[in-house]
Amino acid sequence: MQPTPAELVDTVWPVLVEIAPRVARISLLVGVGVFLANVAVGFGLVERIAAFSKYLTRPANLPDEVGTAIVTTAASTTAGYGMLADFRESGRLNDVETLVAVTMNTFFGFVQHIFTFYAPVLIPILGLEVGILYVGARAAIALAITVTGVLAGAVLLARGDGPDADGAPSPPSAATDASDAADSTRAPDGGTADDTAELQSPRAVVREAAEKTWPKLRRIVPRLAVVYVLVTLLVRTQDLQSYTGAAEPLTTLLGLPGASLPVIAVFAFDTTAGAATIAPMIGSTFTPRTAVATMLLGGIVSFAVSTFKRSIPFQYGIWGPKFGSKVVAVNTALKVIFIAAALAVLLAPI
Repeated sequence: MQPTPAELVDTVWPVLVEIAPRVARISLLVGVGVFLANVAVGFGLVERIAAFSKYLTRPANLPDEVGTAIVTTAASTTAGYGMLADFRESGRLNDVETLVAVTMNTFFGFVQHIFTFYAPVLIPILGLEVGILYVGARAAIALAITVTGVLAGAVLLARGDGPDADGAPSPPSAATDASDAADSTRAPDGGTADDTAELQSPRAVVREAAEKTWPKLRRIVPRLAVVYVLVTLLVRTQDLQSYTGAAEPLTTLLGLPGASLPVIAVFAFDTTAGAATIAPMIGSTFTPRTAVATMLLGGIVSFAVSTFKRSIPFQYGIWGPKFGSKVVAVNTALKVIFIAAALAVLLAPI
């Protein structure tokens, strides 16, 4: 039986109220990222940032402007992704370069959470020893993923300004664009033409950056909102918590205490609540190592939920379904691989 209009409104309206602030916040940050990318190109800031970021971007054979997004990710992951999306859509990055850059962003995205969540919230709950061990494990995992991105770029991407992987000429870097723009404003006698001087003024650069930002937001925001609504509706009508039962064979295989299963179930859906659940049992039921291993295992199990609830809507909104699926697949695969490696180290006999 089909729902009545009143029932449909009762179901959909709370979802719209729930996701509206989230979509608005993400849209704002994406807009900031795209705007900053355009401003950085317009003012030629890429050359300055490249002095720092070249130690990452050049070994990975990425254009210098990617460093701008990497640095921005340390302050805002969403803004950093927005900048990368702008570079990809403008042709400065091809798909392989973008995947490498997204992978390299991982550690810098993690850094901001140290100051906003791990240090002020999680470490006090878990205690100094377990808290630092857990945060250190997560930092090592994020750093390993970033290093993997650098190595992948070194192997997969062609060096220099030659053809890319598809045989087409590599798109110009932002530094080249800025140089070309500057050359186009010079008069034949070496001076600057009066009629183009306004194009190089700060006000003109900012105005042009804003004009370039709006069309991208107009395309991204509706897609973001639609996917979030559909996902939230599905989450509300399906029992996703039943999927945490998949952790039971893993806890048995890894030799974790039986109490780890309810901890994983809670941790998979709320990190803070999971930490508060395991904290009283550290020292009696869990050693520091098995406690951290349990929380990391909860992280693996939570991917099925967090990827569906957050990653897919966000990545699809930024990149579209086709390329967004590739980003989600690469991110998830690398996280699972390196969390598994961390579990092996933590649970290895001393």
